[in-house]
Amino acid sequence: MDIAVLGIDLGKNSCSVVGLDGSGKVTLRRRMQRKTIIVLASKLSPCVVAMEACCGAHHLGRILSAQGHTLRLMSPEYVRPYVKAQKNDERDAEAIAEAATRPTMRFVTLKSQEQLDMQTLHRARDRMVRERTSLMNQLRAVLLERGIIVPKGRAKLRLQLTEILAQPFEELSTRIRVLIGDMLARWNALDDRIAAFDAEFAAEAKQCEAASRLTSIPGIGPLNATALVAAVGDAQTFARGRDLAAWLGLVPRQVTTGGKPRLLGITKRGSKYLRKMLIQGARSALPFLSRSSTRLGQWLRGLLARAHSNAVVVALAAKLARIVWALLRHGTTFEQRAIAI
Repeated sequence: MDIAVLGIDLGKNSCSVVGLDGSGKVTLRRRMQRKTIIVLASKLSPCVVAMEACCGAHHLGRILSAQGHTLRLMSPEYVRPYVKAQKNDERDAEAIAEAATRPTMRFVTLKSQEQLDMQTLHRARDRMVRERTSLMNQLRAVLLERGIIVPKGRAKLRLQLTEILAQPFEELSTRIRVLIGDMLARWNALDDRIAAFDAEFAAEAKQCEAASRLTSIPGIGPLNATALVAAVGDAQTFARGRDLAAWLGLVPRQVTTGGKPRLLGITKRGSKYLRKMLIQGARSALPFLSRSSTRLGQWLRGLLARAHSNAVVVALAAKLARIVWALLRHGTTFEQRAIAI
């Protein structure tokens, strides 16, 4: 078959496949299993294989790339405009193939197995952190229903629970005291698992050359460094630092009409986890950097004089994203004197 572009709409078991020839005409339209797609692709001449960057796309993409095909992964939101009326799996596959031929389309870099493994570890740790937060909130609610008000802070809550279990409280029945003990044991187990993940990320940051260079940036620790390397790689996908900041949703949303630009809040696009980690890192580094005599410190002091501190934190997070891009793209180490504002 004369196929120049092979569009695949991935599914859990079966997938829709559409093949286009050099003129864009549909020459193949079929539904098949993942294993059958691999067999079909092995019989085709090297062509462009297009898929949405979703679950399972990177695994199949590595297999098809090894067969000599050119892989193009795209964000689903960029494919949606090419879907014609009466949406179905076949139309989706056709839209994927058509979108891959556009010269202005933005593609996702194929991730290695090591990058996917690191992303999985970060997601597992993030799930445990959310579970721990939910557990602490439930403990506070249980105590509040019985007239025991605990001040803010994880350490104060733990201290209060230790005192409750050490001596009897009239407000708490025996069964509730046992329940609180079980919940506290679960909390301790989550702390141990999260600490084990943190130690693993710290060791990985020392071994990985790119992550080690990122830790030289103020506000970028082992967690941020390993997560960014796993998601961004060598940053070749982005032409400049602002593109990485925009991909993370840290740039203002634009509403421009009639030649009158209007900037709103940040777009909050892309990975919520990476954006959260960068903002937390920027918040921790802001006091130190704002007191420094570097150009970055002068820039921060000027922002603090005319903007809210939360807005300055987000602006610093966007600045850190640009620095991350520069270090990954050029293989350099962070030096504050070399910062260009």
